[in-house]
Amino acid sequence: MTQILMIEDDPEITELLSRFLSQYNMQVNGIETPSSALNSLKIDHYDLIILDLSLPEMDGMELCKLIRKEYDIPIIISSARSDIGDKVMGLELGADDYLPKPYEPRELVARIQTVLRRYKGLEIHQHENFIVNEEKMQIIHENMTLDLTLAEYEILRLLILKKSIVISRDFIANNVEAIGWESSDRSIDVIISRIRHKLDESNSQTYIKTVRGVGYKFIG
Repeated sequence: MTQILMIEDDPEITELLSRFLSQYNMQVNGIETPSSALNSLKIDHYDLIILDLSLPEMDGMELCKLIRKEYDIPIIISSARSDIGDKVMGLELGADDYLPKPYEPRELVARIQTVLRRYKGLEIHQHENFIVNEEKMQIIHENMTLDLTLAEYEILRLLILKKSIVISRDFIANNVEAIGWESSDRSIDVIISRIRHKLDESNSQTYIKTVRGVGYKFIG
C-alpha cells in the first residue's frame, strides 16, 4: 500500500481525499502543522508527500525546501495559490508537481501515479522467466522483449508484481492509468486476452489464471 503524508491544515479536505485515495490502495496520514510533519518524517516511512502552501508556523515553500534537503521523497504541492510564480518557485525548490486547487480527486490520483512511476522508473524486477524493466517500460519473457501496448504493459506489470495474488477487475481499472478507472470489465478482459496471445499461452502453460467472478492471478 502506498503511504502518503498529507500536510494540510484543513481536516475536511484531508478526510475527503483520504477516503477517495483509499480506493487506489493509498493510505493517507494527515498532519496539519509543519513541525508535526517534520517529526513524522523522522519516524515513519512515506512514499509521497502532498503539501499545501498556506500552513501555520511557516510557509509551505519553506517547508518544501527543508524536506527536500533531508529526504528523497516525491512532493506534490496542492495549493489554492495558483500564481505562476508560486508554481515555478515550488518546482525550483524541489517539488515534483504542482496541482492548483480546486481539482478533481481523480486528477490527483493520476498525478500521484505518474510521480511514483517516475521515481521508480529505474527499478528492474525479475520473476522467474519474466523481467520487468520500468525505466524502459518493457517486459522480457524468456529473453524476448514482448511487443506490448501501454495498457498491456501496465496490466501485465501489475499482475507480475502481484504474483499469486488475485487481482480484481476493479483493482486493475483503478491502478492502471492507461485504461482509466471508468474502463469496463469487458475491455479489461479483451486486453488480458491480447496479453495471453502474446505470451503464447496454451493448455500446458498458463501464466494468467482467470478467477471466476473476481479477476485474475499471475502464476507464471
